[in-house]
Amino acid sequence: MKPYYDHAGITIYLGDCREILPQLPACDLLLCDSPYGSGLSVDYAEKFQPGKSQWWQNSDRHLSTRHHSKHIFGDTEPFDPSHLLKHPANVHVLWGANWYANRLPDSGGWWVWDKRNGQRDVTESDWPMGEGELAWTDKGKGVRIFRHTWFGLIRDSERGKHLHPTQKPVALMVWCIERSGTSGLILDPYMGSGPVLEAAKMLGRKAIGIEIEECYCEKAAKRLSQEVMNFQSHEVCTA
Repeated sequence: MKPYYDHAGITIYLGDCREILPQLPACDLLLCDSPYGSGLSVDYAEKFQPGKSQWWQNSDRHLSTRHHSKHIFGDTEPFDPSHLLKHPANVHVLWGANWYANRLPDSGGWWVWDKRNGQRDVTESDWPMGEGELAWTDKGKGVRIFRHTWFGLIRDSERGKHLHPTQKPVALMVWCIERSGTSGLILDPYMGSGPVLEAAKMLGRKAIGIEIEECYCEKAAKRLSQEVMNFQSHEVCTA
């Protein structure tokens, strides 16, 4: 199995993770943001009325927010996490798991990402989407909260760095890795544009990412190739 990218302890494979995972070794931390099965539309112009919405007027409307599809690959059908649970890992962290919680073992160890940072009222910005996100974990029994403003295009970090329609902040992934209490190999089976891998690189950790769409493998490889993480994409993925 030939990697798409392999450098300094970070490896990327292009393909379907359900086929690739059985060929990979056990990991210390399996951390991912898979398709939820929510049928989410990522056509922001469809969600808001440009020129009228306060959110739209105050957002960072970078060219690369125009993605090649209105939906996330694999998001139009209910998500089955069984292949993730089967892969041996000391800790599993699955973002968006509230969408498929009935297909996961019971756990009190849920993690919360507060996108409002505990203070901003997004209703004033005509924001129609969630104010936070949840991750199922098998790490501990307490609910833990990470606060970082990032609702859509209004962000505390990585402004102008819109590489994937459901991209999560590197800061969140750094927090997850540190909160997991692990020190070995990190595996992200739904890599997207690579925030987990970038966080792993920042922390000096070895990591493997898998992504089914080549354009996002390319974006991840480019951001990982930067010694100083300042990559800003002006690309639009093509189907």
